[in-house]
Amino acid sequence: MRLITLGLAFLLLLIQYPLWLGKGGWLRVKDFESQVDVAHKKNAELIARNAKLDSEVRDLKDGTGAVEERARYELSMIKQNEIFVQIVGKGQSAALAPLAPKPAEQPPRP
Repeated sequence: MRLITLGLAFLLLLIQYPLWLGKGGWLRVKDFESQVDVAHKKNAELIARNAKLDSEVRDLKDGTGAVEERARYELSMIKQNEIFVQIVGKGQSAALAPLAPKPAEQPPRP
């Protein structure tokens, strides 16, 4: 009777091996599920990034507002007859180059 019990216990363990450590075992399923979750998160980030880029491209194609905004913020451009005002906080210094020469610095006219 004892030999039959040991044989059945061994068979039970033998049957459990593929369930836990086999090709389609629970451990591999858990690993694949975590990989799928990571892929879903990355896809969501890429979809959001693509939507933002698509919106930006449409703005650049359709109107001049986006181009003007980029010129103002990235290149510090201003329109003609606009006044540029820069507010400097305490402890900060603003080194700005003069936009036009002063009247005394203009060369004499021939």
